[in-house]
Amino acid sequence: MQSPVTVEKINPRALRLTPAPSFFDAIEYLKGVQVLTPSLGFKVINARGFANTTNVRFAQLVDGIDNQAPHIGGPIGNVLGPSDLDILAVEVVPGTASALYGLNAINGLANFSTRNPFRFEGLSVLQKTGVNHLGDPNVGAKAYSETSVRFAKALSDKWAFKINGTYLRGYNWVANDQTELNPNGNATTGLFGAQNPAQDQVNRYGNESSDRSTLTLGGKQYAVARTGYDEKDVTSYDLRTLKGDLAIHRKLGAASELSYTYRVASFDNVYQRSNRFRLQGYLLQQHALQLTGPVVQARAYFTQETTGQSYNLRSAAENLDRSYKPDAAWNQDFTSAWNAATTGGQGVAQALATARTAADAGRYQPGTAAFAQKLKDLENINNWDVGAALRVRANLAHAEAQVNIAEALRRGGVALPAGLDLLAGADHRSYLVVPDGNYFINPAPGQDPLTSDLVYSKTGGFVQAGAHLFEDKLRLTATLRVDKNDYFTAKFNPRLTAVYSPTQRHNFRLSYQSGYRFPSLFEGFSNVNSGQVKRIGGLRVMSDGVFENSYLRTSIDAFNAAVTANINANPSAQTTAQKRAAAILANQNTLVKNPYTYIKPEYIRSLELGYKAALGPGGRLQADVDFYYNSYRDFIAQVEAYMPQTTAGVALNTGTDLGTIATALNARTGQARYRLWTNSQSQVYNYGGSLSLRYEVAGGYLVGANTTYTRLDRTENGDGLEDGFNTPRWAYNLSLGNEKALGNFGFGLNYRWQQHYYSQTFLVNGDVPAYHSLDAQITYAVPAPNLRFKLGASNVLNHYYVTYLGGPNVGGLYYLAITYSVK
Repeated sequence: MQSPVTVEKINPRALRLTPAPSFFDAIEYLKGVQVLTPSLGFKVINARGFANTTNVRFAQLVDGIDNQAPHIGGPIGNVLGPSDLDILAVEVVPGTASALYGLNAINGLANFSTRNPFRFEGLSVLQKTGVNHLGDPNVGAKAYSETSVRFAKALSDKWAFKINGTYLRGYNWVANDQTELNPNGNATTGLFGAQNPAQDQVNRYGNESSDRSTLTLGGKQYAVARTGYDEKDVTSYDLRTLKGDLAIHRKLGAASELSYTYRVASFDNVYQRSNRFRLQGYLLQQHALQLTGPVVQARAYFTQETTGQSYNLRSAAENLDRSYKPDAAWNQDFTSAWNAATTGGQGVAQALATARTAADAGRYQPGTAAFAQKLKDLENINNWDVGAALRVRANLAHAEAQVNIAEALRRGGVALPAGLDLLAGADHRSYLVVPDGNYFINPAPGQDPLTSDLVYSKTGGFVQAGAHLFEDKLRLTATLRVDKNDYFTAKFNPRLTAVYSPTQRHNFRLSYQSGYRFPSLFEGFSNVNSGQVKRIGGLRVMSDGVFENSYLRTSIDAFNAAVTANINANPSAQTTAQKRAAAILANQNTLVKNPYTYIKPEYIRSLELGYKAALGPGGRLQADVDFYYNSYRDFIAQVEAYMPQTTAGVALNTGTDLGTIATALNARTGQARYRLWTNSQSQVYNYGGSLSLRYEVAGGYLVGANTTYTRLDRTENGDGLEDGFNTPRWAYNLSLGNEKALGNFGFGLNYRWQQHYYSQTFLVNGDVPAYHSLDAQITYAVPAPNLRFKLGASNVLNHYYVTYLGGPNVGGLYYLAITYSVK
């Protein structure tokens, strides 16, 4: 009730009432929270705007321990988290939380508290059996199964342990959006829709911009893409998770406890960053040592990540096409077939179709043994120019300690003013990556880029002082945090909070804080050859010289489109080469030099106020409302820029005359293509608020409603590079439940609606339709033996929807969960 910032909670009672298939799915019911669904077994939590499918701005903790995948910089759903048998409660802090936590948590954090084996002993078994993909045009109905076991035992009043295990099998939601992303690719020749030879459908890969060529056919220029493959052709949607954890606890006194926890997860899934990936045989492990007590709290943990046999779906599709016929040979066959077809009397559109059929002769066909074998071969080639493998081994080492100074002094006999709180803490974090030569190298001077481990570290600390005034009705807190990263100067984050409680039932809160986010491992050090575009980290040590000597891809695309239009509109008898030279000269000033530079930390300032109250007789009506205003600058984002080069691959610096540079950039062989991590030059402001009401009616009925409003206010110096806001303006949840509505029968309902919103990603831009979803469950509890039956469904009406463009269609999941517990 008296938290100085907004905190959303799921308590044990709410967990029992939820109709969601798991506690992790129930997080979407909270106010102020947005959840994206890249796959059935992988959901991404966000708050207060700027959502994406990796979301390194939102931290996810288990008992205070970060469970991110180190090279990604964010968690992979709940694969390394607790099971439904071991979860005790969930807390979500929407908004900036970096002053205390220092985990780049500028959009918020979630902490999952698990069951302590001293308090929760016994054996529990949970079996969920279900079905999804009913009425799915992409695939028939599929089975879903999840088995979880928990055993906990207090061996004495000093020692206890617990063991958890979960095995899940299912079939993922399918992404098959065939929306055309390049409808005007051949507008100057009047070819649209199915006649456009440069089509680029959202979930069809291998026909993107880097897979197109400009061909001269019959004196005109046409953009022509390779044929590519649908996502469902190049991936398996089989879902598998095998995870477990072991914890040993030792009580050191009445209020202190030491614990060691080991977590491990092996899984197959579909993941999305800029491209979509098949995660296959992926392995995460974590060792954690934790001390809790009234004076000192300390944690140290080590996370290991191995990507197994995972691969990039886009690279797989591109290189399936190129492995049977390189682009140059395919273009030649296409041109020859087009010439023959038009000589034989075919019109342009028909000749283009004939040419594609001829050029595709010998292409690997989905469903054949040859296709499967070639795809398997590509999955094991760790170079995305010719293969698709994702082979990363990364580790994270973290240690932190926090001391309650006021408590320590009081215990030492020092008399402090009543209501004075003093707290201090420090932490250190290092990422350690084994270079693979494709995804990461070690760029440090004097180090072998392929054999020396890459190390990326940060050290920080904070001090906090608080005072309780006016008979504990006013609580003031001031926090100052400082963090130093290997590649940046120290950054300071202050936080000021105030909570005023005129009575125990009414609490007003106000806070101001700022936060920095250092570049993630991938943003700083990526070194990926991807579809003839090299994606490199924004640190100078990775991209030295590229920013200064490159031109924006958007301007190059506009320049080349103008050149093509001029050539196609030129009626003279000049040769194509002469027409091209004239068109280049006329349009070369369209080219724009790259105005961006090396990456630096992202920065946010946030102001929040709120009110929380227990109203009515017995405080049965719980109300919580919050408002916030944020200012962001130096958004970490990506820009595509190409360096001009000679046909021999020698870079042309910016001192070269513009005509030579323009001629080079008009040819594919004259471009060294890069996607660079950098900072937007925009300053962005957004604001919003949320309201929740929960009322407990006589008879045990719990009625709830919440709504969230999130809005992008304005952008100053907008350059279009800032992250997409990717958040609906309005969303709401309605809930009703009762654990014992009729004897041992209970039920839970939740209805969710969110407004349409505009989505901006590197995969696709466009409008995400509004959607609504009804989740429902009924339970029956058998006291002896201790059995609980839960029959439920998420999206019970089976209205398929997407949470973002390029993602899968999410339908209904219908399940029966049986839980047996014995102490």
